[in-house]
Amino acid sequence: MPLPKIDEIRELSDQEINDRILETKKELFQLRFQKATRQLDKPHQFKHLRHRLAQLMTLERERQLKSEHTEVEK
Repeated sequence: MPLPKIDEIRELSDQEINDRILETKKELFQLRFQKATRQLDKPHQFKHLRHRLAQLMTLERERQLKSEHTEVEK
């Protein structure tokens, strides 16, 4: 499974990005729980989920800065 592409995320709305961030954090929690109870089958999912979370949070921050910049110009 390849790492997720940021182009897929750029098409989402702000609300969808926030929802995906929460969903990804929950999935990471579940993986950590599985790891602690020695039920984890696919440890590579940590890398994929952390990568996706970083992409989502980066895009969220870019949009925040862009909106602040446009407010300052007005």
